Amino acid sequence: MTALKILLSKTLLPLLIWLLYLTLRKHIHGVVSEQKNIIVAFWHGKMLVGWLLAKSLVRPKRCYAVVSLSKDGTMLANALEMMGFGLIRGSSSRGKDVVKSEMIDCLREGNAIAITPDGPRGARHVFKYGSVRIASETQTPILFIDIAFEKAWRLEKSWDKFEIPKPFSRVEIHLTRIDVPKFETEDNLKAFTESLTQTFQRA
Repeated sequence: MTALKILLSKTLLPLLIWLLYLTLRKHIHGVVSEQKNIIVAFWHGKMLVGWLLAKSLVRPKRCYAVVSLSKDGTMLANALEMMGFGLIRGSSSRGKDVVKSEMIDCLREGNAIAITPDGPRGARHVFKYGSVRIASETQTPILFIDIAFEKAWRLEKSWDKFEIPKPFSRVEIHLTRIDVPKFETEDNLKAFTESLTQTFQRA
């Protein structure tokens, strides 16, 4: 990554995200429980609002973001760090053992973790098993944020159909608490995870 990209990801990018977020007319349906530790989840294509929304919902808890080790992930990590997030770097394909260990430590310390359960490369709107497994092992609830923009630009050629909300547009936000059980078998885990995908999957 060039010095210019690093500079932009630490200055201009977080500023633009904050300014856009502040213009949006957010309507939140549902409540956040008083659970000490929590995993906050939102789809990868909605992350432009999802990250800051997650951080605001769990305040005053410390919020950690799970971000991939890719070049794009590094730019995102730089921006999130400047916006006050703790960082856990890695994904299901790279550094997953380190990610799992750090997530478990964060949750046991009573922190919040924000994730995109279909990231970093898809499939779109499909929960991956890893985050559900961690929620089960630590008995941590998942707060799923369903985000719908009234007006947005949509990048149809990106795998996640990434959405950029238009300034001052209305955003409908629905919060759902998911209590993840202990799983006796791997098949039980997979069945539960697939049921989450079916429940929250969007077109």
